[in-house]
Amino acid sequence: MDTETATLEQLAGGLKAFDLSVDGHIAEVILLGPGPRNAMGIDFWRELPLVFAALDSAPEVRAVVLRGSGADFSSGLDLREMTPLWADALGSGAQAGPRTEFMREIQRLQAAITSVAACRKPVVAAVAGWCVGGGVDLISAADVRLASANARFSIREVRLAIVADVGSLHRLSGVVGEGHLRELSLTGRDFDAREAERIGLVNRVHADRDALLTAAREVAAEIAANPPLAVQGTKQILNEGREDRIARGLRHVAAWNAAFLPSEDLTEAMNAFVERRPGRYEGR
Repeated sequence: MDTETATLEQLAGGLKAFDLSVDGHIAEVILLGPGPRNAMGIDFWRELPLVFAALDSAPEVRAVVLRGSGADFSSGLDLREMTPLWADALGSGAQAGPRTEFMREIQRLQAAITSVAACRKPVVAAVAGWCVGGGVDLISAADVRLASANARFSIREVRLAIVADVGSLHRLSGVVGEGHLRELSLTGRDFDAREAERIGLVNRVHADRDALLTAAREVAAEIAANPPLAVQGTKQILNEGREDRIARGLRHVAAWNAAFLPSEDLTEAMNAFVERRPGRYEGR
């Protein structure tokens, strides 16, 4: 990691989108929003790689628990906060300059999620309530995923006229299998914790949020009790080859969305989202 990486102590007091704490050898990272249901806005995307770079560099940290504040994990990308930033690239008639900048922006968001996978300390994601869109991208970069019985998931981007572009399409094929991933990403449908467990997205389902957090901390403690260099080496070996394939796919989808995301269907999807109605799409 970069020698200029901030320490956990330097970060902890200044974060807006996360709460960060360490107890013994276990760090806990809590999504705070401030958007509804811990939506991923400007502060989230800026702070996520800083947090996981600091965790990677902290010798006392051996495992990480990642969870949402309140009743939900995350409702995904904060559309109201983020899409105005991309107006030049998403507007009709956008030329090469704005599209190139938009591709760089997609790559920045991709790098933020990849920081979780690249962190040498294993990450246990604890999912309660809704985990949608970018939330699924985020947990796909974790090493272990657990859920409460009320968890609900959706790879929802296709319903918003978007090709999911920050990791779920690339990381989950090796987790849930190609058939399940294709169905879930092409329909964008919601699915519950039991289905997530059946297809392997989560390892176990726990009765409620309290039981989930207890279980996540126990798994993190089991990991942290092992020799840390062997644990870190195991994660790096498991990532070998997989992350190279994922990086190629992320480059492809960044170029694809920079070229093809602006569309009448996207505008209709955004309007339908704001107006809380079904979209009417023409493939234009």
